[in-house]
Amino acid sequence: MNAIAPGETARRSTQIILAFAAAEVLLHLITNAFGGYGYFRDELYYIACSRHLAAGYVDQPPLASFILFASIKLFGDSIFALRLLPALASGVTVYLAGLMTRKMGGGLFAVVLACLSVAIAPEFLGTDGIYSMNPFDWVFWSLGAYIVILIIQADSSDPRTGRLWILLGVILGFGLLNKIDILWFGFSLLIGMLLTPQRKHLTTRWPYFAGCIAFVLFSPYIVWNIAHNFATLEFIHNASAIKYASQNPLTFIIGTVRDLNYLSVPVWVAGIYFLFFHRDGKSYRLVGCIFLVSFLVLVLNGHSKPEYIAPAFPILFAAGGVMFERIASHRGFRWTKSAMPALIALFGLLTIPFALPVLPVQTFIRYSAALGVQPSTSEAQRLTQLPQYYADMFGWENMAATVSKVYLSLPPDERNKTVVFAQNYGEAGAIDFFRGKYPLPRVLCGHNNYWYWGPGDTTVTTIIVIGGKKEDLLKSLNTVEEAAIIRNDHAMPYETNLPVFICRGLKLPISEIWKSVRFFI
Repeated sequence: MNAIAPGETARRSTQIILAFAAAEVLLHLITNAFGGYGYFRDELYYIACSRHLAAGYVDQPPLASFILFASIKLFGDSIFALRLLPALASGVTVYLAGLMTRKMGGGLFAVVLACLSVAIAPEFLGTDGIYSMNPFDWVFWSLGAYIVILIIQADSSDPRTGRLWILLGVILGFGLLNKIDILWFGFSLLIGMLLTPQRKHLTTRWPYFAGCIAFVLFSPYIVWNIAHNFATLEFIHNASAIKYASQNPLTFIIGTVRDLNYLSVPVWVAGIYFLFFHRDGKSYRLVGCIFLVSFLVLVLNGHSKPEYIAPAFPILFAAGGVMFERIASHRGFRWTKSAMPALIALFGLLTIPFALPVLPVQTFIRYSAALGVQPSTSEAQRLTQLPQYYADMFGWENMAATVSKVYLSLPPDERNKTVVFAQNYGEAGAIDFFRGKYPLPRVLCGHNNYWYWGPGDTTVTTIIVIGGKKEDLLKSLNTVEEAAIIRNDHAMPYETNLPVFICRGLKLPISEIWKSVRFFI
């Protein structure tokens, strides 16, 4: 058995973990500095949310917006600055995977395999490559799982165990304030405790303290939803029914395998075996249940995207590293010590351009075509040459510049009573963000939280509308004039060849029209 030992081996394993974490961060920093394509659609929306700090938003809890507010104050809003914290979070996730591996008895090879599997997984690379709540979500899941492992190893009567439970409650509470999928973590933890010997902790007060702490920390978002007629539940329902309607259990499983590196499948399958069947791993079944129950909840839902289960995979990669180390100790399987990391790394290097924008866009298009990889999306959208993840990084500044030219074509006295109407939060976020560079009026939008931000008591005589159809606009406006076309060859198809209309003469008060433009999805 190659369990971690004191002294030199422990020091070397720490160095390995830190090296993988640092390499992960460095890869992101280099990409952000010299590549990056452009601002991602959701990043523009997060920036807008950080300018409207609140206890909640239609489609997210508030923590990521508060973090971004502080980040922009400290580092600015360039692409490199915006993606700095996600890059650091990626390293923390890799580091925690290494710590979990050591705590479950893994030696040097186990640590290498686990850290490599997490670091090179396309889902983690891609998600940590932009600003969103997800990079922090990976950290909260991994940190929570690490604390659960410490609780398993501790004596339930030890006073230090209580402190671990309190810490877990704080982690889950802030995790919920970041993304509500931590509810799956908590639910799976409870089910796992009922199904394993760790149910002994339920006879103490500490798990209940942890639950109360998490609830109190999460309560501002609950209160916000009560005050806003449970807008988040409306958003989740609409997204499941429309936006992710193309998802099903089969696409969920296939997408999960694809997004986490095809050649790392043996590692996480070995992790499942270790946690549930191996004599050394069965004591950690509780962390295995965090993955398994969450997986079953998502796959049975029928509308879940593969990325939803990704936060639980560092647990499996850590356990899989330990299991493979034991397999490799047998004479007939020693070849796996070199073969498995090499194969995972090689395939991971081939797939990096699909997760991070490390190649010039035309080079990426040729690279993708050479490998026979078709552009993909998880939202049932029409695509051209780029996957949706990359296409959503193009066209935003050009859109703002085009709208600005239309705005400047208006008489000066008319501009003071002009607004822009955008069809979605990406367009609205672009107009908001680039107002610092181009002359642009206030933007209105009915999509998600933008609906709550407007129009107020704004006096409006002229509306510049991005997209839509003239005949539809004439139902609410007296005159509609097409003034420009927004074009970008690499943007999503529904964000290029967009007409820009100058509209005048509202047939109804804007407050009345506003009621009909709301959509949460």
